[in-house]
Amino acid sequence: MTLIIAVDGPAASGKGTIAARLAQTYGLPHLDTGLLYRAVGYAAAQHNPPFDEGYATMFAERSIPETLDNPGYRTGEAGEAASRVAAMPGVRSGLLKFQKDFAAKPGGAVLDGRDIGTVIAPDALAKLFVTASPEVRARRRWLQVRGQGSDIAFEDMLADIKRRDERDAGRGSAPMVQADDAVLLDTTDMGIEAAFDAARRIVEAARAKHGL
Repeated sequence: MTLIIAVDGPAASGKGTIAARLAQTYGLPHLDTGLLYRAVGYAAAQHNPPFDEGYATMFAERSIPETLDNPGYRTGEAGEAASRVAAMPGVRSGLLKFQKDFAAKPGGAVLDGRDIGTVIAPDALAKLFVTASPEVRARRRWLQVRGQGSDIAFEDMLADIKRRDERDAGRGSAPMVQADDAVLLDTTDMGIEAAFDAARRIVEAARAKHGL
């Protein structure tokens, strides 16, 4: 059985770091699907008019770059733009094949996002839903962007996190929800090493259950 690991959860929950570490541990390719939406959002924000759904959908269908290491995709503005375009059904549909093809790689893959276990890879062998309190997630992101030179206030970051959570959970197309068979991993009181160890044990339990 192919080892596909689906890691879902809200912004700044630790899911990306956990997914990358799991991919390294098991020798699997890793896709941060949020970067796909950041790439679309980044382009849509610069288009005239900005955030035109037709343009964003076309970009998602035809223009996703082979590389996703553009530093512009890692900014707070790109994260907000990603949340906006992710609510567009055409964008989600346009990115669907790319993500499903990645999940179908021979030998397996690790994908993190918000709808991996429910839409992209519903048959994944291991599913995790990684979360933390909004306050803890906001502090993590706040410290990160301060280290990059931003002077955003913590209160503004917390409001942004809550706004993105509401948008991601409330959208009509593929909302962010925990899959019925996903294991909840709350990292509120965990450092990254403890969170990764808990995630690895979840994956090992899934592998043992399926004899892999």
